[in-house]
Amino acid sequence: MRGLRATAHRFSVPLDHADPDSVLIEVFAREYTSLEHGEEDAARLPWLLFLQGGPGGRGVRTTHLSGWMKAAARKFRILMLDQRGTGLSTPADAATLAVLPTPEAQADYLAHFRADSIVADAELIRRRLGSPPWTVFGQSYGGFCTLTYLSYAPEGVDRALITGGLAPLSGRPDEVYRATFARVQERNDEYFSWYPEDRDLVTRIARHLDDVEERLPSGERLTARRFQIVGSFLGGNTRVHGLHYLLEDAFTDTADGQRLSAAFLEQVHGIVSRASHPLYALLHESIYCQGFDSSWAAQRILAEYPQFRDDAPDVLLTGEMIYPWYFEEDPALRPLRAVAEVLAAKADWGPLYDPDVLATNTVRAAAAVYRHDIYVDRGLSLTTAAAVRNLQVWETDEFHHDGIADDGEAIFERLLSMTRRGAEA
Repeated sequence: MRGLRATAHRFSVPLDHADPDSVLIEVFAREYTSLEHGEEDAARLPWLLFLQGGPGGRGVRTTHLSGWMKAAARKFRILMLDQRGTGLSTPADAATLAVLPTPEAQADYLAHFRADSIVADAELIRRRLGSPPWTVFGQSYGGFCTLTYLSYAPEGVDRALITGGLAPLSGRPDEVYRATFARVQERNDEYFSWYPEDRDLVTRIARHLDDVEERLPSGERLTARRFQIVGSFLGGNTRVHGLHYLLEDAFTDTADGQRLSAAFLEQVHGIVSRASHPLYALLHESIYCQGFDSSWAAQRILAEYPQFRDDAPDVLLTGEMIYPWYFEEDPALRPLRAVAEVLAAKADWGPLYDPDVLATNTVRAAAAVYRHDIYVDRGLSLTTAAAVRNLQVWETDEFHHDGIADDGEAIFERLLSMTRRGAEA
C-alpha cells in the first residue's frame, strides 16, 4: 500500500480474564508502519496502541498514512485493535449470540465486552508482543478505555493521549444524557442558522413519513423518529455540513406525487442501520454503569426534553442516543431485543475506574477537550480531568467530537508534545 506496510496479528484471549477456565475468543489487530522506516528499523520503533470510538466499532482500515496516523508513524509502530466483538475479532452479533440458550446467558456473555475486558486484552497483547509500556491513544470511547487502563494497568502505559473521551468517573448516565440533549439542541439551532431552508425541510420529511409509507433498502418502513438519527452529522466538525447535502436529496417528483428519493433512502439507511455494529446499541448505555442499571436512560431523559419528540411542531435531529424502540425498527437489532432488555435492567455492573489510582496517577497523560462537543460534555470532562493526577488538558473550540478526522496530525502532535518528559504537569 502507498507509503505503509500492514501486518495482521491474531491473539487468543480468555472471554473472562478473571476465570482461568474461561473459553477463549480471538482478538484481531493490525500493525501499521511507515515505509520511511526499513523493516528492521520499524521493528525497533516503540508501539502505539490506538483505541477507537464505540462501543462496537472496529479498528480503522487505511490504505495510506494520513492525519494522525501519518504523524504517529514517524515515531511509532501503530497497533490498530479490533476491540473484542468487532471487525475480525470473534464476533458478537445476533448470529453468534443465538447459540446461547437464553437472553440472560447472552447478557452474561456480553458483560465481558466493556472497557475492563478491552484493557485486559490490550495488556495481554502488549506482553505477548514483548513491548515495554506503550503509548495509548484513545478517541471518544477509546478515551474511556484509556482511563480504565490508567486505573487497572497503569504499569502498561508509558503515556496516554485522549481526544474527546474523558468519561465521568461516577454517577448515573442520566446526567450524561441531560447534558447531551442540551448540547444537541444548541447544535440544531446552530445548524439551522446556517441552513434556514432545512428547518422546514426536516419537519416536512418527518410529517411525510407519518403519512406515507417509505421503505429503506433493507425493506423496513422508515419512521420519523428513526429519521431523526441523521443528527449524528451534528457531532462533526466539517462533517456537519454533509447533513445539508443529505437533506437536499430528500424529495423527488413521481407519478404518485412527491416521494423520498432512492438516493436519500440509501444514504439514510447507511446512517441509521446498526447491522455492522450491533454492540454499539447493546452496550452504549452500559459504558456509564458501575453498580447500577441504565434502565434506558436516554429514553427516560427524553421525556424532559419534549422538543425532541418526533411529533414536535419543529422536529429536531438527535444522534447517538439509544432507545428501546431501536430493537423493534432495525431488522439487525430485532433478534437482540430480549437481551437488550436484560442489559438495560442489569444492576451488577463492575467498576470501570479506580478514582484512588487515578488521583495518584504517574503516567504522563494529555487530553483534548472540545468545548462544544455534543457527545462528551465539556463540564463533565473537566471534572474528570481534575480528578486525574498528571493529566494535562488542552481545551479548544476549534474542533467538535470528530476533530481527529479533520486535523488529526496537529491534534496528535500537540498532545504528544504535552507528554514529553520534563513537561509541566
